[in-house]
Formats: sequence, structure tokens, C-alpha cells
Amino acid sequence: MKKLITKYKSAICVVLISTLLTSCTKDFQEINTDPESSTTIQPAYVFTKAQYDGAKNNLILLLGTMQYTTSFNDVAGFGSKYVSSQNQQSMAQFSNAYYQEINELALVINAVKNDPEQVNLLASARIWKAYCFSRITDLYGDVPYTEAAQGYTNSNYKPAYDSQKSIYLDMLKELDESALSLNAAKATFGQADLIYAGSTIKWKKFAYSLMLRLGMRLTKVDAALAETWVKKAIAGGVITDDADIAKITYMSAGQDINKNPIALSLYNSDFIKADGNSNPEGGKYQDTFITYMKNNKDPRLGILSVVYVNGVADTTMAIQKGMPATFSAKPADFVTYSEPNQKTVLAQGGAKLIYTTAETNFLLAEAVLRGWYNGGTAATLYESGVRAAMKQWAIIAPADGIISDLQINTYIKYHPFNTSGTFEAKMQQIYTEYWLAAFPDAQEAFASYRRTGYPALVPVNYVGNATGGKIFRRMLYPLSEQNLNRASLDAAIARQGADDFMTRIWWDKL
Repeated sequence: MKKLITKYKSAICVVLISTLLTSCTKDFQEINTDPESSTTIQPAYVFTKAQYDGAKNNLILLLGTMQYTTSFNDVAGFGSKYVSSQNQQSMAQFSNAYYQEINELALVINAVKNDPEQVNLLASARIWKAYCFSRITDLYGDVPYTEAAQGYTNSNYKPAYDSQKSIYLDMLKELDESALSLNAAKATFGQADLIYAGSTIKWKKFAYSLMLRLGMRLTKVDAALAETWVKKAIAGGVITDDADIAKITYMSAGQDINKNPIALSLYNSDFIKADGNSNPEGGKYQDTFITYMKNNKDPRLGILSVVYVNGVADTTMAIQKGMPATFSAKPADFVTYSEPNQKTVLAQGGAKLIYTTAETNFLLAEAVLRGWYNGGTAATLYESGVRAAMKQWAIIAPADGIISDLQINTYIKYHPFNTSGTFEAKMQQIYTEYWLAAFPDAQEAFASYRRTGYPALVPVNYVGNATGGKIFRRMLYPLSEQNLNRASLDAAIARQGADDFMTRIWWDKL
């Protein structure tokens, strides 16, 4: 009987296993398919994500490099101190950008490029791609471009690096072709477009404004080429009205992806306690930034900066004070140094400005100086740039960023454009003001500084720095490229120069 029971138990197990295997094989695909997912790319959703990712990939450390902020902590203070042991921080944007916005934009472009009815979707994606790639190449120089994001489509996991010159020529071409292809009668991304809600008119202005920015980048390496593209951009129509500013407006609550990325990063890393003393990373505004605004009675100081007095944020100009970048330990008077205003700079629901009216006016002022534009005087455009730069804080923080016309007019009155100065004196005045206008987008300030030399920042010579006490000229390639794409990386280094902080990229000439 015992043997019989065992025999039947074995037979039942065989039947059950056979049934289960048949069932699993029969329903495997249905059971293992997520009912919430789509088997095809939804270009609008992916484009929204690409906009979020492209806007959030900022090297926060450059706030220190451009002497807006600093820290007594060597790790957090790398941007202002250039500490050798922390050099891998410079690799972040390269690592993040390719697997986020660059891959996402490749998916969007491949999904819409063959449909004439989706020409505006394609154009918007190409323009945003040019913006995203400009941010990468301006930091590193030669980078993967032509073969980038081909892992999904061509199984190319070791893309070649393109020369920065060829990247720039192609980005300018992309902007030109995309602007011309925009068609108001065709479909757009609509509300999935976080920047312009599908407005083809505004996307065209953004394309030509980026062309103006990138064209001006070339003034030292190829002035004739710069002139050609600057004139083409101006003729196409650039952003001259705040209604056309390229920006993403965020929310103060909900998922982090919906919050202003610079504000969120600064808030979480250092200023969450909001008492002026309990800053985990030891960050404050740097003395260069605060001293300049204070000495010039800049009305932005009361908008951007606070000192905590008995735990209460105080915007009084007289008590604002920046911290030196040379500190290696927390000073006894740490609480008395200025830090970002929670209501403006750290407003997580505030807008992030991607391209502004202020930038256009400063670039056009330079174009006048070079004889490339006759649509206004350098003085008038300079003043318009200053005015727009102050007004834009009300766009970022509508309730707390308002600077009155009286304040602006008074500032301009005491800081008139130096019409009798030399070309360099005028450039210094324009681009020192641009340094103030660009904050907190330190990456654009960094690019402008390397091209023009302004503002005339004094480098920090901190013990153990990686640059010989000089402000670096580029960022380092990620270690992952040495391990996974060595041949392509080596070819880029052989062409461009050592993978070093002081190696100058193509357009950054002496």
C-alpha cells in the first residue's frame, strides 16, 4: 500500500508540473507584460522628460568657480577651491546627460523624423538637442556627437568623439534648418512642451537666440564665421521680449522632478534648516559676489541674499557679507555670512530661465561694438540688458523677486555705459553685468568668462588644488570612458590635448 501511494503521488506531481509548464508557456507573454506600459514610443511623454533632464543637468560646482558661492568644506567647496582629491565631481554632467536627455531626444527624433505631419515635433526636438549638446561640449570639448545614443538603434556602445569644431558647425546647421522648418499649421507637442506649450513662433526665436549665443562663442577662434552666424541669427529674429523667454516653471510640491533643480539641489545640500548656522556642506555666498553687489548698491542683493539674525532672515544690505573661499574650517562667525534667499534663489516652485532677454541684449551690445549690428547703440542695449536682468527675478519668483523701476533707473544712472572707453573696457562692463544677470546659471557664466575674460575674477590658490591656482578651462572626462570607450577617448585626447582642467577647448583661445 505504501508503494502504491508513493506511485500515485509521483504521478500527480508529474501531471501538476506538466500542467504548470504548459500554462506558463501558454500565458507567459501575457502574464509578464505590464498592462500600464506601451510597446511604442510616445514622443510627447519622452520629450517632456528630455526637457526636464536637459534643464536639470547643471554642474552646481560652477557656482563656486564663478565665485557666486563657496564652502569651508573641501568636498562641497571643490568648485571654488579646485581641490585635487575631488576632481571626479567635474565628470557628472557628461555621465548624466548621455543616458538621460541625449538618449531621450534620440528616441523622439527617430519616432517622428519620417512623418511630415510631425515636422514641428522634430524641429523642437532638434533645437532642444542643440541646446543640450552645447552644454556638454562647452564643458568637455570633443565629445560623442554623431554616433551618440546609438546603443539602442545600432548597438554602438563605443561611439567616436567628434571634434568640437564639427559639433559646433552641426549644431548651428541644426538650429538653422529647424527654425526654417517650423510650420504653424502643423501639430505640436502642445502642453507636453514645458517651455513654450508648442508655440512655433517662440521656438523659432529660441532657435535663433541659441544661434546668437553659439555664434558669439566663436569670436576668438574664427571671427568671420562668428560674424556670419551672428548676423543670420539677428536676421532670423531673436528673443527681445520677456514673454518669449525660454523657461520651465516648476512646482514647490510633489515629485522632485517637478521642482526647480538648482533650488532643490542647493536647498537639500546646505540650506534646508534655514538658520544660517546648520549648513551640512558649509556653504555661503562667496565674498566676490556679495562685495561687488554691495559696493555697487545693486538692488538685487536684497532679493538674492539673506543673513540670519537670531534665526530670522534679514535682507538688509548693510549686513550682507560674503565668505572667503580660502577657509578650511568653519569660522566662528559663520552665521554672519550671507546665503541664498529661501523665497527667491531657493524657491523650488520658481522658474528656471534657459535663455533670457538680458542675454540677447548683452550679446547684441557686443555685436554693435564689433560692427555686426546697427539696430541700436551699445549703450542702449547694455541698459536694456541691465533692466531685463533685474526684471527677470519677478519671473523667477513673482511674489518676492520684484525690483522697482525706481531702483533699476537709479542703478543705471550711477552705472552708465562707458561710451568713451576702449573696446575691452566696454566688453568688461557688458560681461561683468552678464555675470550678475546669469546667476544662478553658473554654467553659462563659465562659458562667457572663458570667452571674454570677464568678470576679471581673481583665482583662489587653495592648498592642494588641481590647477596651479588658476580657474580651470574645462571638465574631466568620466573614468567610465577610460574603461568602456578607451580607443575613442584616446583619439579625442590626441586631437584636443590632455584630459586636464587647464586644456583649452576649441573655441577657448587666448
